[in-house]
Amino acid sequence: MIEKYLPIIGENEMDSIFKIAERLRGISVLHVNSTKEGGGVAEILHKMVPLMKELGINVDWKIIRGDQEFFRVTKGIHNSLQTGNSYVPQGWKETYEKWQSINSSELPLDYDVMFIHDPQPLGLIDYRRKGKWIWRCHIDISSPESEVWGFLKERINKYDAMIISSPIFGRGDLSVPQFVIPPSIDPLSVKNQYISDTTVKRIVMKYDIDPERPFIVQISRFDYAKDPVGVIKAYKIVKNHVDVQLAYVGSPASDDPEGEEVYRKTLAEAGSDPDIHLLMLPPFSDLEINAFQRGGSVIMQKSVKEGFGLTVSEALWKAKPVIGGNTGGIPLQVIPGVTGYLVNSVEQAAHYSLYLLRKREVSEQLGKNGREHVKNNFLITRHLRDYLMVISYVLGFSGA
Repeated sequence: MIEKYLPIIGENEMDSIFKIAERLRGISVLHVNSTKEGGGVAEILHKMVPLMKELGINVDWKIIRGDQEFFRVTKGIHNSLQTGNSYVPQGWKETYEKWQSINSSELPLDYDVMFIHDPQPLGLIDYRRKGKWIWRCHIDISSPESEVWGFLKERINKYDAMIISSPIFGRGDLSVPQFVIPPSIDPLSVKNQYISDTTVKRIVMKYDIDPERPFIVQISRFDYAKDPVGVIKAYKIVKNHVDVQLAYVGSPASDDPEGEEVYRKTLAEAGSDPDIHLLMLPPFSDLEINAFQRGGSVIMQKSVKEGFGLTVSEALWKAKPVIGGNTGGIPLQVIPGVTGYLVNSVEQAAHYSLYLLRKREVSEQLGKNGREHVKNNFLITRHLRDYLMVISYVLGFSGA
């Protein structure tokens, strides 16, 4: 399977992956996170785990358990880390620690290398039995709420390494080695492979989008951090100047209890406008997302907080410029005036949407630049190589 990437990445890149993997052949690795579907972490692991196996690494992937209260707590932790304000409910520490204990008794924690993804299973380090442990943080921790951060920091420092998505997330108050590894997309997946214009039109028409009229697209969960209400407000400004449609395409995530509440507020903002399409697609609707990103005239990712934003790389890979929120890992992908535009307000998002709708030649050039940028920086083969390097480091292999 990995050989299929050769025409995209070239022989030198492929050789480097095999050379690093050769030293790691036969070691055992376990990835642990909170959901099998919904969101970028699960999506990456669905691709990363088979590639690691193909390279001779004994890799598995396990999901932690939790009740509704646990996921309410971990969503509060997530929001507290990203915003700097406290969103955790009463008794949150006890709930968190209870489920770490439960999961520690149900999961095999005796692998050579443990990859623990995000805050939900972070506390499993307290039950470490053997091996090297890596905490993979996918969210913005640049200015966390102090109490929540203090609680987690004590555990993070027990790890052998920590991986963040952007240099701006680096923490000077930690003793653990920190590595910057941006997330990635799989160019060969159904979501990112080439599909014809005919297929694109057929799919978007199925959701009542008129392919002959321009439409703005944001692919995101219904999450406050993704600012779906702000997306609609920007669309309404644009609508006053040009005939345009909006498709906000989301999917549910089992570890996000706020999704329904955000969806209701977004629905209220949309009102009765027939050109606003709020779509809740089931998990693994990859072909549909591919079609919306290829068919969209303007791709938006108007996040107010963002760990990375894989949908940005997905759109850029399809040679579409992106209007992205100036936050988190988005500026790694959106280079203003080169691959898209960064925005800090509804008005800016509307301004650049209008500009791209009116300047087709500019949009096409930014799209070409964006595809090249993703090819060089945000494909899963680079991500795989980086993970192998960190594994080599924690295992003490010389030259890592």
